[in-house]
Amino acid sequence: MNQLLISLLIMVIKIAVVMAALMNGVVFMVYFERRSAAFIQKRLGPNRVGPWGLFQPIADVIKLFFKEDIIPDSANKPLYLVAPIILVTCALSAFAVIPFGEEIVLFGQKIKLQVADVNIGILYLLAIVSIGIYGIILGGWSSNSKYSFLGALRSSAQMISYEVALGLSIIGVLMITGSLRLNHVIYAQIKPLWGFIPRWNIFTQPLAFLLFLTASYAETNRLPFDLPEAEQELVAGYHTEYSSMKFGLYYMAEYINMITFSALLVVLFLGGWHIPGLHLLGLSPLTNALLQIMGFAIKVTFFLFLYIWVRWTFPRFRYDQLMRLGWLVLIPLGLANILITGIIMLI
Repeated sequence: MNQLLISLLIMVIKIAVVMAALMNGVVFMVYFERRSAAFIQKRLGPNRVGPWGLFQPIADVIKLFFKEDIIPDSANKPLYLVAPIILVTCALSAFAVIPFGEEIVLFGQKIKLQVADVNIGILYLLAIVSIGIYGIILGGWSSNSKYSFLGALRSSAQMISYEVALGLSIIGVLMITGSLRLNHVIYAQIKPLWGFIPRWNIFTQPLAFLLFLTASYAETNRLPFDLPEAEQELVAGYHTEYSSMKFGLYYMAEYINMITFSALLVVLFLGGWHIPGLHLLGLSPLTNALLQIMGFAIKVTFFLFLYIWVRWTFPRFRYDQLMRLGWLVLIPLGLANILITGIIMLI
């Protein structure tokens, strides 16, 4: 009984820590995106609220809390209210299977640095991401606005199309690893490939990496694939009729999804928390764990910066170009990568 209570307490603490990290990650991304965009466009960016504008995200949250909450008279109110909650819940739940460090021992208890180590981790992630689409579709449809409805239609077609390419890009990694458990994917990348070069899947599956990276931009509705929002065409797309913190929930879910997909990229292709040569230093297990978490965070931050860099560098695709790229380029390349991987494994 005591062991059960301890396990439950550890689980609650891990959930609290991960949720706090994600919430702080959203705050960091709001500031980081504004600063990076300003740097790319030769502007100053936030520099008024707090030192170097560091309190700007807090000011944004306060503004959203105190803005008038408007619900359109013609909206389907139950679905209108629940749609952003679905999206945020799925975004938070998806991170549960992401391992951000190796197992550690504290106070005689073995603790996995992962909320849930399930044996179908990758399938769970893909399923949760798919369910999150309903938050966008229901939000656009229930608003009873033409702009919102067009954004929802675009989103459903875009996400379904690019989920196929996303799934195909992962199959090559699964063929090499032989497991759907994300921890096993990381352990399969620990052995050196050649000399000091690690066996990270970015080296063994470079095409799959590029496919996954491209599809992740479409799955998170980021430029150049932000057709569901498309401010110049649809005002704000699926969340046009949302205001106050309901709009804030959509905003928050987008950043959490960016963090989750960046973490998944790191786990699948960059060895997750693995730092080459760290075991040779002879450090204590706790120090190793802290350095692994730091290394994981640095890798994730790189891909988050890549999201921002791409947004402020490349123009938006036309919708026909978006669909053509997904069905006629990414999916055939994904199938070709599976074929090539199978042939190499047989040889």
